[in-house]
Amino acid sequence: MTPKQLATIIKNRREILKITQEQLADTAEVGLRTLKSIESGKANPTIDTVAKLANVMGMELKLEIKTIKS
Repeated sequence: MTPKQLATIIKNRREILKITQEQLADTAEVGLRTLKSIESGKANPTIDTVAKLANVMGMELKLEIKTIKS
């Protein structure tokens, strides 16, 4: 997943939940500047940061083995 794809997912979910960036950052204990950078696709956040945001928004992280096309 690219930073832009992650940005889209996080921003869309936040908007569906009708919460502000400030509310999400505060609740997830993530800096507002960090969240804004993630949502703009400019950041490459740690898994811990993404997990905090996902948890607050009722989402979960999953790692899956890619299917390799031959």
